[in-house]
Amino acid sequence: MLDPAAIVERPASERAVWQIDQAAGVVRLQDPPPALAGFAPAIAPMIGCFGVAPAGGQALSTATSAQNGGNMDYRLFAPGTTAWFPVAVPGALFYLGDGHACQGDGEIVGTGIETSFEMEVTFRVLKRQITWPRGETAEDIFTVGNARPLDQALQHATTEMVRWLAEDYGLDARAASHLMGQVVRYDVGNVFNPAYTVACRIAKKWLTKR
Repeated sequence: MLDPAAIVERPASERAVWQIDQAAGVVRLQDPPPALAGFAPAIAPMIGCFGVAPAGGQALSTATSAQNGGNMDYRLFAPGTTAWFPVAVPGALFYLGDGHACQGDGEIVGTGIETSFEMEVTFRVLKRQITWPRGETAEDIFTVGNARPLDQALQHATTEMVRWLAEDYGLDARAASHLMGQVVRYDVGNVFNPAYTVACRIAKKWLTKR
């Protein structure tokens, strides 16, 4: 994700091998350039790609994302997170994969630190209407928009958050506007795939469930 004029200065693509040191809780490049000899970011496991079948009988590639989820590569889809998806077909047809040991925002180099995972997930069916994926961690709630261009993904995520604030927290449009105008945070999930991902996030400390 560089300016077009800077593309010619980009180094040639090459295979990079990362070592996952579970004992130390970090990842390291197997053959790092000298400037990164001590670079060892913490292991931060996340699911890059998961969701349910799309509506309308569509067959979407798992390389992209939409209202049903998909290849969002958002770092808060991690252990302990609760995720919601709008179910459009009987049985939902949930799928997941694309485990990452670590990844920066945007997956701007086209990949995280890809690894195999053993995952345990719990499913519940909730009788409620949502349009875009939602998530909750111990500290935050967030909504996800998937689209291109990036501003459209942000619009989807913002609109879904306004709906959520009204449904569960009793905020009308004016109250939601005041709140979000000061404390909302936007995270970029993926800007490498056909659809970009933006998460609209609010800390729970600002919210009271009704």
